[in-house]
Amino acid sequence: MDAVVVLSANAIITAVLPAYLLIVLGVLMRKARILRAEHDEPLMHAVYQIMYPCFILDKILGSQALKQGSVVGWSLGIGFSELLVGMAVGVIVGRWMQLQKGAGLRTFGFSVGIQNFGFTAIPIVQALYGAAAVSVLMVHNLGVELSIWTFGVMVMSNDKEIPWKKLINGPAVSVVLGLLLVACGLDRYFTGPVREMMKWLGSGAFPTALLVTGAIMIDMVQVERPSLRIALFGTALRLGVIPMIILSAAKFLPLALELKQVLIVQAAMPAAMSPLLIAKLYGGRPGIAAQIIVVTTAISLLTLPAVIAFGIRWVLG
Repeated sequence: MDAVVVLSANAIITAVLPAYLLIVLGVLMRKARILRAEHDEPLMHAVYQIMYPCFILDKILGSQALKQGSVVGWSLGIGFSELLVGMAVGVIVGRWMQLQKGAGLRTFGFSVGIQNFGFTAIPIVQALYGAAAVSVLMVHNLGVELSIWTFGVMVMSNDKEIPWKKLINGPAVSVVLGLLLVACGLDRYFTGPVREMMKWLGSGAFPTALLVTGAIMIDMVQVERPSLRIALFGTALRLGVIPMIILSAAKFLPLALELKQVLIVQAAMPAAMSPLLIAKLYGGRPGIAAQIIVVTTAISLLTLPAVIAFGIRWVLG
């Protein structure tokens, strides 16, 4: 109950607002041609392969929560399962909407099925719950990545072949390395100037990524023709139905406190950017993904504090 008292509505809004302000700033920087389209790829490459892995290692090393095998197992399992459950809900509703395979059904299901688990979620988890919950979120996110690049890609491409090389990336390697170091008790040796350098690099990952996210989103708004039906049903599922499924898992499954905290924030998140990339690479409908991403991100600025406040009271209260 103490957590409910401390995390008031104002505290939640204060915690989530900086991430959204950075997205808006990215929009303005694109409009002013300060952040240009040719900057996006090199900036995100630096973030994804260097800065973000440093952040992950810094948060995992020394984490007491991750010394428990059950916490690691549940975090991976739930992260992997979220896409499966969310996409199933999306496909069922998509069929009811009379969407067809090859005409947007799989992209719709994928886009509503996976929430933003990275650059927007992480700073909010850190602001609300601190380093312990962030370390658990890193393991949860590895489960999400595994689900995206195995099950998600197979569904989107209608192919049985899994692009295993995509799983060997900076964030995934840093999570696995961090968990091994913690399990072996070697993480206590990572101190001093090297650890401080990791903190500095990691602290720049999210401002940079959120600026680029805002810039990319305004590009999508200008290019894609909106569909009211896709926007309405996508928003209802991503910000209404699926959050209740995630919060129910947090409420009724025997999870560690840190993982419950992670799931409360995950339930409130808008659609992830990943489906746009997967749709482009594997023959989906990027326009549908773009609409759901833009609309749910915009609306989540209003719904996110309410979902988190409800989750805290229902799950932790």
